Amino acid sequence: MYKIILADDEKWVRVVLRKAVEQTKLPVTIVQECANGLEALDAVQKHAADLVISDVKMPIMDGIGLAEQMAAMTANLVLVSGYDDFQFAQKAIRYGVKDYLLKPVETEAMADCLERWIQSRALLAAGGMSGSLETAEMSVIEQVQQFVAANLAKDITLTDAAALVHLNPSYLSQLFKQQTGGKFVDYVILMRMEEAKRLLIKTSLRVSEIAERLGYGDIAYFSNTFKKLTGSSPLEYRKSGGKLQEPKGT
Repeated sequence: MYKIILADDEKWVRVVLRKAVEQTKLPVTIVQECANGLEALDAVQKHAADLVISDVKMPIMDGIGLAEQMAAMTANLVLVSGYDDFQFAQKAIRYGVKDYLLKPVETEAMADCLERWIQSRALLAAGGMSGSLETAEMSVIEQVQQFVAANLAKDITLTDAAALVHLNPSYLSQLFKQQTGGKFVDYVILMRMEEAKRLLIKTSLRVSEIAERLGYGDIAYFSNTFKKLTGSSPLEYRKSGGKLQEPKGT
């Protein structure tokens, strides 16, 4: 039996998640429920848990902080989010989050998520942590997201991504929207802007240099895109230290 930790600051949400997990009838057992990421970290170590299913927004330590702390662990993480904060959850990609579930979480969606996760764990147990199995462990969407993250400076197309995962571009487009809630092209832009925000705060690179690093030859177009998504120009964002309130829906 695989050991699972549930993390959400709202008890009724944990009840819903527990019900969804138990109704899958899969070889998993919930060993503890936690109200925040810090509690979940302690629980993982206490129970030698295999998987944490966590909400994104929680007090003390949220799902993104939890993802960062779990990046070096053998236990895996699945994030749960509402549609409005789903883009926020994308920040956890770099930390190896295994999947995303949108609220309300139905039993069918939970079963699909857990079945794929169990299959990936079985593959790794059978063959070790080889590069090919690490790729097999990732879902199609995870592979596409990793591809995007590694090629932000290039002209990333849906056709290229589809070829990577051996799918028809039209089918991948539908699958991507179904599992992430947004279009592939919008996701690429979002990831570029997330990286732009990081570079603006963490480095002294000029705006033109940041634009070039992210594949924008036209600095004005880059700045307009940035402002459309964040509500401020790159320089305003840098000056605020990243503390400007972004428009709803970004």
